[in-house]
Amino acid sequence: MSALLIGAIVVIVMTMVFAFTNGFHDAANAIATSVSTRALPPRVALLMAALGNLVGSFFGAKVAGTVGEGIVALPTGTKSLVVVFAGLFGAVAWNLITWYFGLPASSSHSLIGGLVGATLAALSLGLDGQVLWSGILDKVIVPMIISPVIGLVVGYLVMLAVMWTFRRSAPGKLNRGFRYAQTGSAALMALGHGMQDAAKSMGIVVLALNISGMQHDHHIPWWVYLLTAGVMAAGTYSGGWRVIRTLGRRIIHLDPPQGFAAELSGAAVLFGASMGFGVPISTTHTITAAIMGVGATKRLSAVRWGVAGNIVIAWVLTLPAAGLFALVMYYLAHLLLG
Repeated sequence: MSALLIGAIVVIVMTMVFAFTNGFHDAANAIATSVSTRALPPRVALLMAALGNLVGSFFGAKVAGTVGEGIVALPTGTKSLVVVFAGLFGAVAWNLITWYFGLPASSSHSLIGGLVGATLAALSLGLDGQVLWSGILDKVIVPMIISPVIGLVVGYLVMLAVMWTFRRSAPGKLNRGFRYAQTGSAALMALGHGMQDAAKSMGIVVLALNISGMQHDHHIPWWVYLLTAGVMAAGTYSGGWRVIRTLGRRIIHLDPPQGFAAELSGAAVLFGASMGFGVPISTTHTITAAIMGVGATKRLSAVRWGVAGNIVIAWVLTLPAAGLFALVMYYLAHLLLG
């Protein structure tokens, strides 16, 4: 078995490790509000999120292409697989750290930061390759700034519309109705998460296949869809309760209408980014901002801005922190492999 083929298999396995951590780390994105408002029992919500991720992955080809081609130009040969492996390691490490502290940081930006950090390490050792800074600016940084703003504004406006439309409804009946409605809005969030996050992992698998020579185009094979989405679904079903508590309860205490508005707003932004523009935005950033926007309709003090501030700090640190972990891992791998 050639070194390229072995390297590709190792990278694909590491990609599945990342997909699993992405699943349990970002499970909260789709179901935190539904669980916190008791619209869905936790295990039922997790199962629905897992299925939504599975189905959504089949609509994420545009995002997969961006991750596979638009972020870095890798060195040639086996060295490129070492870069990808180190990038995945950096992403997994940061996912686990932020999960431990219950911070809803972005797995998407962990992956991108990891790839950039590993590529920079390779360049520092004289290898060919390139960090596509213009692509990172257009496809990562700008959406990273804009998507939370859009999520916050849309969440605020949708919640205002809900409040005005149902202003004369009895609270008890209203809450019961929106608990049912949250089943649909949570399912949409899960689909949007699959379009974004499963697609990113699929892009890395296709990248490894191309580097190893097992594939010569950017077509996503069916087995890649099924493997990636299945592993992410398993990770989602295993649960990420630390992050769920932060999103569902610590930012603001949500009632069913607020939960519905937040999920519907977040899903709308994710669908637009995935199917309209093919840009890899963060589901975490989007739903967190939507929750803040929904909470602000009650009163600004209803949002626990201290908790929100900690989350934003984690957002800012994600790219460089994952990049640093990846850079160190690349240097270690270089020492070991020569």
